[in-house]
Amino acid sequence: MMARWIFSAVVLVPALVTACAWGQACERLQAGSSSVSITTAKTVAAGAFTTSEGKGGFSNLPAFCRVAAKLRPTSDSDIGIEVWLPVNGWNGKFLAVGSGGWGGSIAYDAMAEALRRGYATSATDDGHTGSSGSFLMGHPEKFVDFAYRAEHEMTVEAKALIKAFYGRDARYSYWNGCSGGGREGLLQAARFPDEFDGIIAGDPANVRRNAWALWLANQTFKDPADEIPAGKYPMIHQAVLNACDAKDGVKDGLIENPESCQVDLKSLACKGEDKADCLTERQVHTAQTIISPATDAKGQVYFPRLEPGTELRWARLAGGPAPADLFLDQFRYLVYQDPNWDWRSFDLEGDAAKANAINKNVDELDPNLTAFSRRHGKLLLYHGWADQQVAPGSTVEFYESVLHATGDSANAPEWIRLYMMPGMGHCSGGEGPDTFDKIGVLEEWVEHDKAPAEIVASHQSHGKVDRARPLCPYPQAAHYKGSGSIDDAKNFSCAAPR
Repeated sequence: MMARWIFSAVVLVPALVTACAWGQACERLQAGSSSVSITTAKTVAAGAFTTSEGKGGFSNLPAFCRVAAKLRPTSDSDIGIEVWLPVNGWNGKFLAVGSGGWGGSIAYDAMAEALRRGYATSATDDGHTGSSGSFLMGHPEKFVDFAYRAEHEMTVEAKALIKAFYGRDARYSYWNGCSGGGREGLLQAARFPDEFDGIIAGDPANVRRNAWALWLANQTFKDPADEIPAGKYPMIHQAVLNACDAKDGVKDGLIENPESCQVDLKSLACKGEDKADCLTERQVHTAQTIISPATDAKGQVYFPRLEPGTELRWARLAGGPAPADLFLDQFRYLVYQDPNWDWRSFDLEGDAAKANAINKNVDELDPNLTAFSRRHGKLLLYHGWADQQVAPGSTVEFYESVLHATGDSANAPEWIRLYMMPGMGHCSGGEGPDTFDKIGVLEEWVEHDKAPAEIVASHQSHGKVDRARPLCPYPQAAHYKGSGSIDDAKNFSCAAPR
């Protein structure tokens, strides 16, 4: 593809240029397309960094060339991007980072992490500003920008800019995103399989999640009598742990394999009046609904359940008094084009079908990643079993659909891995180990053909690591060996789930 960026300085040898020369090279970068306009091209000194919008807190950054631009691939597009290029010590690679929710801002934190690792990096606002989904109403092209076009156009421009600035292409190109950014990475893999050598997709927010969230809202707090007060969540959580915690060989407050956990919460029913340590009959039904999949009148599963172990964070979907805007906006701004649409009228079969028809071929995940796999692309999927916002089983279903679509269902393929993380909430947090070197794992896999097996993840409290545990390739789970500290990863091994 013809480069869309040109740079009018003389050819520079990176190892020999002065900081002044790099600054001049950065500031002379110009757009090479009428659909692209550069708003900033400036060298930022090493140290702390604060954006022009006042967002700060980025310390210990190396010096870099900061480029901000607007991309307008259609007459209704207004895609903001930033590309950061290390002045010294570039590792020769490119890392694009994803957005969360409805996008609307640049993921500076993720860019800063990539820059510290020596990467040239980029991010986009997905074609609008602000966290609301109101930009969708009456703007079908902006919906396409949000779904996949902004990320693709950003990547094309970032790669061209890298070549202009350094005089060569990046050796490897990677994607890293969680939640909405995880979904974006999967859409890029399906639509543009030659774009990235490796993709990290965490807790991918399957767009069908929004219909499931509204279904849960109507089931769990539309009628106040159904609502479970948050003060009862710990009691329910303990009952679930009592039923399922020890199945992996040790009682440690984590459920390694929630899929095998079936809990009958009728045992928590109040014997008389409603009290803090029991559930009313209606609340028992609500609790069982939350840990059951959303099904239609024929019993067909539309979306998986919140898994046992998520109880402490049920308020995100079942706390009321109304669904979060994150879930609601798709229906009021895109499906019905009515800001006043009443979520209480939601019907799973009818409304989900309307949403799915709009999402089809735009924002719906396609499991056929055959072209990406044949290019030797690597896909690292992970999801927290205690995710309170996106049902973890949706990623398990997607993974299994990918294996079927690519013909890999009979064998464990060498190009895709799924790691389910016990006790981790949405993208991070929770009682379980939630941190591992995702980028380092992907680099070893892509650049040295070392497919990951067990991955050690850690949990921190007050800034100190207090637990480590191996993450296992799905469907394996970590099992205690029978001796040693339950907070030391070496005392666990990966095996088939029990």
